[in-house]
Amino acid sequence: MRADFIDWDKIRYLILDVDGTMTDGGVYLDSQGNETKKFSIKDGAGILLARQGGIQPVILTGRESLCVTQRAQELQIPYVFQNVKKKKEFLREFFRERQVSREEAAYIGDDLNDLGAMSLTAVTACPRDAVKEVQDSCTCVLNSRGGEGAVREFAELLLKKKGNLEECKEALWGQEARTE
Repeated sequence: MRADFIDWDKIRYLILDVDGTMTDGGVYLDSQGNETKKFSIKDGAGILLARQGGIQPVILTGRESLCVTQRAQELQIPYVFQNVKKKKEFLREFFRERQVSREEAAYIGDDLNDLGAMSLTAVTACPRDAVKEVQDSCTCVLNSRGGEGAVREFAELLLKKKGNLEECKEALWGQEARTE
């Protein structure tokens, strides 16, 4: 969808892919086989900003990881869906159950398994290192790479378009957030 036809004020859900979006896409295994992931603190702040602006974060990932569960708990993300192999079908049902329209959702993802689900939302974004097919289909290709602030960049874009970015920053961080 072209950005000039989006009613930004209607956006109330931010669908988040994990690997390659909230993380750098790497899977790190220690010598005991334990998986770890690197999450950006900037992205966490972006999720807090989105929620402050009335946009509910939703994690939708094709893999399952205790690291994702832990990070979601830290950020108090109530909707966390892991090991979802058919994201489009899952998201369609999630929207139906909650009576969410296409115009009320934004999606950030980076790979081919995100394309179907992205087609169900009004606005889409991807990190600058997303696969070409995703870049070609997105409303915006972000400047940040996956796991390096792409979620924060998208959250700020959404709130700026809604006209309440500075208000959300001030509510979360007070005087320190002023950019005057």
